[in-house]
Amino acid sequence: MEFLLVVPVLLFSVVAHEVAHAWQALREGDTTARDLGRITLNPLPHLDLMGSIVVPLVLFLLPGNFLFGWAKPVPVNPRNYRSYPAGDIRVSLAGIVVNLCLVVLFALGLVLAAALGASRGAEGQIGTTILSMMTYGVFINLILAYFNLIPIPPLDGSHVLYHLLPPRLRVRYREMGRYGITFLFFTLVLFPGTFGMVLSPVFLAFDWILGVVPG
Repeated sequence: MEFLLVVPVLLFSVVAHEVAHAWQALREGDTTARDLGRITLNPLPHLDLMGSIVVPLVLFLLPGNFLFGWAKPVPVNPRNYRSYPAGDIRVSLAGIVVNLCLVVLFALGLVLAAALGASRGAEGQIGTTILSMMTYGVFINLILAYFNLIPIPPLDGSHVLYHLLPPRLRVRYREMGRYGITFLFFTLVLFPGTFGMVLSPVFLAFDWILGVVPG
């Protein structure tokens, strides 16, 4: 039952993340994602078998409270950007900005659900379900925003670091993208404690939000 609550929130969050990339790329002058129908909240064009289904399911079954996933990356052509370095950075950070906005929206949803106070009978069960989904929404989007800031290709933070590196190092750095996600996933599975330490700011922020938001 808990998994059925988490999956819709996770799918919505990763899809919104990718739509943000596509929308910002269009603003920068690249129509690739729009022409392929990727500026939509319909999850079907965005689903990635590994990132949207297999990885979340495996992580859910593993011990611990870590849950992560991703949607199919939107195709963009940076050569179409009106300003390549600035455009590439803005497109890359757009998904993170949307996830942080969703943190705020889900936190406001917690406040609203608590204010409505459906706490009796069947309505109480509905209220509890809504509160759980809002809580997952805060946590998942904190993870997505923070995790994507990690400067390991192809994560979004790597695009920022790429433009800060000397030109002779950029190609080698970007080539790491072929192994980045695989490396992160196996590290997560084999050494879950390491990610607990790396993600400690997420847990601190999550606890702070739950402490501030009335529930």
